Amino acid sequence: MPKRFIDILAIFLLMVMFSVSSVPELGLGSSGSLLLASYIDITNKVTVSIKLTHPKEGSFFLEANFIPPSGYHLYSKDLPVTGINGQGRPTLLELPSNSRMQSIGALSESVGADMVDDEPDGPLVYPDGPVTLTLPIKLPLTRGWVNDQISLTYMPCSALSCKVPTIAKLIPVIVPGVLSVVP
Repeated sequence: MPKRFIDILAIFLLMVMFSVSSVPELGLGSSGSLLLASYIDITNKVTVSIKLTHPKEGSFFLEANFIPPSGYHLYSKDLPVTGINGQGRPTLLELPSNSRMQSIGALSESVGADMVDDEPDGPLVYPDGPVTLTLPIKLPLTRGWVNDQISLTYMPCSALSCKVPTIAKLIPVIVPGVLSVVP
């Protein structure tokens, strides 16, 4: 079979699968969330999952959960893109400029960041372990499902070493259009 046919069939099957839930238009299920992507980054061993959540009528959020390897931390979302004096990289969940989704608010974090060893000029880091970033969004103004992308940046470090950073990695996702949600 031609690859294009297989790709179309896979998308069709995903659409059918997501349409049989307690929120049929969206496929969000009773929990109000839909897993968009999940992977383990082979370069730095960070586990990432991305969800679309719909906790209340009219609001949608992208959530990215980052789980660094045991004994490693991630850097604050508020760190400059190039780090501080080249040290560290921020943990970010962003929409590329050509995204069909739109950001409508500030990126929030599940845990607060602190200074390393109380260095006033040092980078802010999250405690060792998982961090979830949440971004309020508008879905594309269309009916049906839309191919889109999400950009992720993160760098895991321990007290002794850092792993290779992931910078502006584009993750393909399929999201529902807002006209599929609002009758």
